[in-house]
Amino acid sequence: MDYIKQPKLIEEKSFEIIQHLITEHRPDYLFVDACQEHIIKRAIHTSADFDWLDILHFSPQVTKLLSTALQRNVTIFTDTSMVLSGINKRYLDKLGCRYYCYINDEHVALIAKQHDITRSMAAVDLALQQPGEKIFVFGNAPTALFRLLELTKRGLCPPTAVIGVPVGFVGAAESKAALIKSNLPNITSIGRKGGSNIAAAILNAVLYEL
Repeated sequence: MDYIKQPKLIEEKSFEIIQHLITEHRPDYLFVDACQEHIIKRAIHTSADFDWLDILHFSPQVTKLLSTALQRNVTIFTDTSMVLSGINKRYLDKLGCRYYCYINDEHVALIAKQHDITRSMAAVDLALQQPGEKIFVFGNAPTALFRLLELTKRGLCPPTAVIGVPVGFVGAAESKAALIKSNLPNITSIGRKGGSNIAAAILNAVLYEL
């Protein structure tokens, strides 16, 4: 069988096909700028789903805020280990950024049990107690996103930006709609679609633009 074996060539060919299909089926589609184009195409590349052309939401200046924060040794918190595993940590290490997922932390499990909340919510509580500039990257847990919005509305120090694309049927669309209405700089999606792979792909796209 004749097939492409080199990872770089596979990726290059994938993006060529993505652009070809956009040109063919959405000839009038215009990307806002190069960074948003890169993010949207990487979401499509990750999922083979062209709905991302229409359902990704970017608040004003959010890509610039993310880029500059990543160059200031920002700390990144994810809602699941799957999101964290998908992020290119070699790039983060080069930039001097730290990254954590507290979902499996014993202290978080104890807080969640004591207060009858999800571990994702308790992980947000713990993350917000940490010093320094923060970016939150959520791909699975609507309760984590709701909790972040709730606590920052109460006056806790807000993160520089939020990548919030939880997937699912219970609270996912609603949590993202609430994020869009908030004052937090964000990249999110409209509706039920999202996931760990999309959340990681969005942050990776910003990293690769650097």
